[in-house]
Amino acid sequence: MKTTKILLLAFLMILGATTVKAQGNQKYAYVDTDYILQNIPEYGDAQEEINQMSVKWQKELKTLRDKLDQMKRDYQTEAVLLSDDMKRKKEEAISAKEQELTALQMQYFGPEGELFTKRIELIQPIQEKIYNAISQVAQVKNYAFVFDKASGTSILYCNDKFDISDDVLDEIGNVMQTVRRQDRKRGGNTGGTGTKGNAGGGKGSEGKK
Repeated sequence: MKTTKILLLAFLMILGATTVKAQGNQKYAYVDTDYILQNIPEYGDAQEEINQMSVKWQKELKTLRDKLDQMKRDYQTEAVLLSDDMKRKKEEAISAKEQELTALQMQYFGPEGELFTKRIELIQPIQEKIYNAISQVAQVKNYAFVFDKASGTSILYCNDKFDISDDVLDEIGNVMQTVRRQDRKRGGNTGGTGTKGNAGGGKGSEGKK
């Protein structure tokens, strides 16, 4: 998830730099990319596939780790009865199994391992879809900057009427029928109730007035 947010934040920074107009009355808006991702079915499917792969590989690693632990226990038990040559062979076998385990861990979960590669393969198209939707909404509504509320940036106050997350979801083409943002708010301004194309109402947005 952290990788996803970093890449989306980079997209949004590029968007902010490329959509600034030489106008005196610049408009600003923000999105909540956590909310957007949670309401894109493809993202949930991608996360599920990634989780299944992770669980499968973790089980494989556990099986190998258990074998290694058993080899070490057997060696400790038999060591007093083994010749120096047999001890050396046992130690080499244990060392080879340790290297096999380390290599497999890196292959699956390393910085450029299969899990990382699969995450990029599945998540990047969704990130690009979100970025394109944000860019389209920003250009149509003439926003100079679009900030991400979920990026960790210090945003001390957000007026809901400037939240264009639902506009972005609409642009992506998702008709939302899940519990909307208002159901998980703890209070404060609600800049509006209707969201175009979304069932059950949505977050207020300047673009929806």
